[in-house]
Amino acid sequence: MAWRNVEKAIAALEEAGLLTPEALYRCPTEELGEKIRTTLYYRQKAKKIKAFLAYLFQNHGGDLDRMFRLPPDRLRRELLEIYGIGEETADSILLYAGGYPFFVVDSYTKRIFSRLGLLPEKASYRLVQEYFQARLPKDPKLYNEYHAQLDALGHHICRTRPLCPECPLLDLCVYGQENRELIPISRHRAGGSPQRPL
Repeated sequence: MAWRNVEKAIAALEEAGLLTPEALYRCPTEELGEKIRTTLYYRQKAKKIKAFLAYLFQNHGGDLDRMFRLPPDRLRRELLEIYGIGEETADSILLYAGGYPFFVVDSYTKRIFSRLGLLPEKASYRLVQEYFQARLPKDPKLYNEYHAQLDALGHHICRTRPLCPECPLLDLCVYGQENRELIPISRHRAGGSPQRPL
């Protein structure tokens, strides 16, 4: 549902001719908010987008290629100084748009690896990121794939109320082993084979 709403917002921006940095930069914040109204917290999102665009135009002449020519650690520090950009967003920009090897950590990643017993439940963003970056080759494509697989597992199986019997990592999972008998098999599993995202 959330991604469908994002797709609707992107379609509205495209229809209005607002899918370039310059067009977005010139667009009034209120109008931008209306175009992305299908997303949650659209007014705040519009302000955050405008804050990033102000940085891009004031520091890099609106040129994303020029921005990405900065040393990645310096660019990350600068992104984190922009209103509305936290570590996950900064690393998403660096990984997906810039092609830099920064592992993106989200709530799914933290949940899965704490349940596996590999990281503390309240582990910081930096600790989780360093865990992955110390163990994987510094390869943006690999980081992208890991993030996608973890998101699929977290979204479909390792939920707040998890479907542990369906999990492809059940035999490795401390939480799943401890709670195997307490968590019912989903209706999907009862009717056939589980979908395994990993």
